[in-house]
Amino acid sequence: MSTPTPRFALYAGTFDPVTLGHLDVLARALALFDRVQVTVAVNDAKRTLLSTETRVAVLRACLADVPGGDRAEVVPFEGLLVDHARATGATALVRGLRQVSDFDYEMRMALANRRLAPEVQTVFLAPPEGQAFVASSLVREIHRWGGDVSSFLPPPALDALMKGEWGMGNGG
Repeated sequence: MSTPTPRFALYAGTFDPVTLGHLDVLARALALFDRVQVTVAVNDAKRTLLSTETRVAVLRACLADVPGGDRAEVVPFEGLLVDHARATGATALVRGLRQVSDFDYEMRMALANRRLAPEVQTVFLAPPEGQAFVASSLVREIHRWGGDVSSFLPPPALDALMKGEWGMGNGG
């Protein structure tokens, strides 16, 4: 009997900032896969609030509180995600779907990825009902106007925010 191939997935995103919904999706991905790499997007065309280094550090700090987090790693990545999946041996891409409005974009991306790398599957996971409306862009806007974002963020992300580690990054 042959040894089964470990199920390895990439969970990619900007994570600017990482929210409780992101961590829920990661926990459920870890329940489905043997290993998950959280792939933090580096995109110079997209202005990020947090630097890449801060986003990676915050996510790494969150892993201890995610069930199965010891089977996850966090790395920055720039380029085509399917190329990274092939290079790392990942067989799946995990994507979160909050609302119906996310579906159109995510489906187009999944179909393009399938065309580029048919061996890499896309798996959609929905966050819990109480987090379905939370997007990083919403958190950034609430914070910008002085609102309380503590119910949307894990402690490491909130700590980074309160320490003022949120200077405008450029993705790099």
